[in-house]
Amino acid sequence: MNQPLAGKIAFITGGARGIGRACALKLAGAGCDVAIAYHNSHEEADSLCQAIRALGRRALAVQADVSDPTSLVEAFTEFRKQFDHVDIVISNAAIGVLKPAMELTLKHFRRCMETNALALNSLAQNAVPIMPAGGCIIGLSSLGSVRAIPHYTFIGASKAALESLARGLAQELGYTKKIRVNIVSAGVVDTDALKHFPNREQLLAEYARRTPLGPTLTTEQVADAVFLLCLPEAAMITGHTLVVDGGYCISG
Repeated sequence: MNQPLAGKIAFITGGARGIGRACALKLAGAGCDVAIAYHNSHEEADSLCQAIRALGRRALAVQADVSDPTSLVEAFTEFRKQFDHVDIVISNAAIGVLKPAMELTLKHFRRCMETNALALNSLAQNAVPIMPAGGCIIGLSSLGSVRAIPHYTFIGASKAALESLARGLAQELGYTKKIRVNIVSAGVVDTDALKHFPNREQLLAEYARRTPLGPTLTTEQVADAVFLLCLPEAAMITGHTLVVDGGYCISG
């Protein structure tokens, strides 16, 4: 079986469900041992670890609140009990406050920024000391970083911050460590998170109507894009935001 990432070790936040789970299974299938960080999804995390082990790879689940740098330090302490280095880090965990901008507060802003943007930097601070040259860090963003979406104001702002932070990290870590940092920005994916959107059905219908390669985008297709950026063939791609949306954002 072709395993282009055989022997690599990955650490994925928000790994128990949705896009994170799809990334974990994709990388495990390509030969990676995988550690997943989860917040509340204990049963899902255990189930995923069993699926990864069934593929013949090592798996570890650690509880973490990615918005809290101390919690990530503790998560990496647990990680290092089983693994001596990390090759791939995927910052996927995210949170959102779906309200009109006029109802948002400083608490909402901090919650979005700390979870969706700051976490990438905290992950890098923990991972880079045990990441060899050629390693890669990937953040998950969304089209809300560059487009206005109703009730998405602070989430979009945090995703824009995430993309800017990735560029800064890419430059710094490229010069000093030869580590790559990129972003995958996904279109509308019908995950559990989307069920909290008051206009979910409208978003899905509009996406299907305006997407040349539609009508849907799956978590597995987003994971495929993450996988591409992990390959040795992507060795000179850094500071880049790869949009995976079936052509939605080019369609008006």
